[in-house]
Amino acid sequence: MSAPAQVPAQKPHEAWFEDTWWYAVKKRLQWTGWLQYIPNLVAATLVLLLAGIAALIGIAPAFTAWPLFIISLLLYGNALFDVATVRFGWHPAEKLPAARDGMDAFDLARARKSCRSFQKRKLSDAHRDRLIALAERAAQPEACIGSAPIRFEYLNAPLTVWPVVGAQEFLVAIAPREYHELAVVDIGRSLQKVVLEATRMGVATCWIGPGADPSSIAENLGPRFDAARDHVICVCAIGYKSRYIPLSVRFMTRSMSDRKAMSELFFADTSFSKPLDPAAAPYAEFGRSYEICQWSPSSYNGQTSRAVALVEGGKVSRVDFCAATKSRYYAMVALGIWIANWEWGCAALGIDGRVEVLSTEGENRPELPRYVASWRRAA
Repeated sequence: MSAPAQVPAQKPHEAWFEDTWWYAVKKRLQWTGWLQYIPNLVAATLVLLLAGIAALIGIAPAFTAWPLFIISLLLYGNALFDVATVRFGWHPAEKLPAARDGMDAFDLARARKSCRSFQKRKLSDAHRDRLIALAERAAQPEACIGSAPIRFEYLNAPLTVWPVVGAQEFLVAIAPREYHELAVVDIGRSLQKVVLEATRMGVATCWIGPGADPSSIAENLGPRFDAARDHVICVCAIGYKSRYIPLSVRFMTRSMSDRKAMSELFFADTSFSKPLDPAAAPYAEFGRSYEICQWSPSSYNGQTSRAVALVEGGKVSRVDFCAATKSRYYAMVALGIWIANWEWGCAALGIDGRVEVLSTEGENRPELPRYVASWRRAA
């Protein structure tokens, strides 16, 4: 999610647009919560212009101009509907989502999806207290891989986030300002365990990294955040899912819903040349654990995590988790989420193991994907 602020010696050529007036307008709309509704209005206006051009030049107006005009009216109508129902909350009261207590562990993990629109109602006291307790427990030193401390702060405030709408409650993930790779991995691993339990409770969640305004987070945390000591890695919106979602956000969500094939994510050798077959022995023992890792969330759906299953004595003795990019934050949070999902699957199957960092000295490994941590079967 977010990386420490740095001042480059020279602005990259690709960042020229940051000095433009329209980029400033875009940022203003983004952080005031209006950007989600603009694409719909822009599309409606463009279609209306096309309808006008088609009518003026007289090319098959019955089949071109009028259909385009009707489409533009529908888009304008949808934009007004989105603003009324989502931005201002003018709609009938929504039901409280049901808990998923009886759902299979793997079905539950797959049922979890990023929520882009939240109901206006706040979490119940029971749900809020439960999630805060889970977050505190997940951040305890004995529950983490690394030695650097992490913590999760609860915020009841309308943080400036994008493209999520309606979120009012958050868990803010904080690591030390000094970079510790395993602390970032622990953030992903620990918070994902909270997210999975939230899904069981019927509480919706959304990981937010680059889409959260750092100044908004710092302002609302107040004395709980020390910029000289702390670094906000990401935030997780928590609440109840709303059925009212801006059209542009719906399209954005669908465009990021696909996943890489298993053969691109799981391997049977440390050189990443032999794709693993999850249905073949001895790998099949882990069932759908591969699937729930495959569908783990990642920043911008980057899918930067990889895994290598190593066999010893006819059984998978360990699984190495690796990052396919050099990203110090996005990839490490995503990797932590992968590890949490793998542990979740193993627990559901009754396969004991623990996560630790092992020495890979002497092993033939490429620079990327880069080894980070391992799940090792209990003796």
